[in-house]
Amino acid sequence: MINLKKLNISEAPWKIAFSASFLSFIGLVALSSISYQSPSIVQNPFYKQLFFLILAFSGFFITSLMPKYLIHKYAYVIYSLGIILVILPFFGVAHAGTYRWLNIGLPFNFQPSEFAKIFSVLALARYLSDNTINIQYFKSIIVPILIALIPALIVLNQPDLGTALVMVSVIFPMLYWSGARPFYLFLLVAPVFSILTAFNVIAFSIWALIIASVIFYANTKIIFGAGYFFGNIFFGLLSRPIWDTLNPYQQNRVLTFIYPEKDPLGAAYQIIQSKTAIGSGGLFGKGWGEGTQTHLKFLPVQESDFILSVIGEELGFIAIVVILITFGYLISSVIRNSFLSKDKFSSLSLIGLGSILLAHVFVNTAMTVGLIPVKGLPLPFISAGGTFLVTSYLMIGLIMRFSINYSD
Repeated sequence: MINLKKLNISEAPWKIAFSASFLSFIGLVALSSISYQSPSIVQNPFYKQLFFLILAFSGFFITSLMPKYLIHKYAYVIYSLGIILVILPFFGVAHAGTYRWLNIGLPFNFQPSEFAKIFSVLALARYLSDNTINIQYFKSIIVPILIALIPALIVLNQPDLGTALVMVSVIFPMLYWSGARPFYLFLLVAPVFSILTAFNVIAFSIWALIIASVIFYANTKIIFGAGYFFGNIFFGLLSRPIWDTLNPYQQNRVLTFIYPEKDPLGAAYQIIQSKTAIGSGGLFGKGWGEGTQTHLKFLPVQESDFILSVIGEELGFIAIVVILITFGYLISSVIRNSFLSKDKFSSLSLIGLGSILLAHVFVNTAMTVGLIPVKGLPLPFISAGGTFLVTSYLMIGLIMRFSINYSD
């Protein structure tokens, strides 16, 4: 039972919750502009977002009052539930060729992978905080990697590359926060860069030189260093087979990012229209409801993946700056609370949850302006999306809960 007398609500970092609410308000303003010509209330993105916002606030209050010892105690049980949830869609009907959604008999479906992201963070935080492992040894980080990798691989096969990358992105900050040796984290990420740089001879040569330098200054054993160096060369040779395993739409997104001018009406259409919308908005925007790219339907997926483009066109660059500053304050506050936390489980959970938010903000923003290929990741608290909005506020509730320094 929750002891409200012991729980000092005034100690909670309410500015974090207010920041999230402010971002949701901006999202509602943008969605109301998109939706005002919608013929059906049921399909209206604005009203749907309001409905899910009520559910999201309910989830926020529940998680913000949940005792930390219960979250810690049942972290592995919740993690197992998350794995089951991401497997269940494979037994249902495919939506647009994917198995990301689960039909539970309601007027809307929900996306289990959004919950699995949070559950993986809690399981990782418990493992790293409970085990008195010497994180300085490479073998000690294998289990934490597997904890994050198992659900991510299942989600990757749905297929949902963007969400899988977000689930994996928590590994490095949480391991680093636990005291893992930076050299071992480099060993984990190096094969990925070896594969990516293998498509260009000059880039691959520079990367091979960086690997050799790091191995040399790390004072590793000669056999290990040579084996790891040539192992990365081998990973580079695997780049073409790995490329062939990607779905055609994923390959098109990468090629569009590199050569957008080759298919301006096809695969590159999203990026071109997004950049056009933001650029046409200028400093202060065209005004609410006046976006031509938005209302003439040139801008695709405008209520979700590219909602920042809508805001840029109608409210201007100033509005985007305000949004990014708010996200920066929110995420920096999470990191600060993690640093000040008195118990390791709370500290690691905060870092993991903050990493998820940061990954979404970075990928969505960079995707919108064409800095990275389109990944299909929404913007937290702003983009339309029932499951994502609810889980975003579940994370805020957990962040509030873990930021209160008292033992329960």
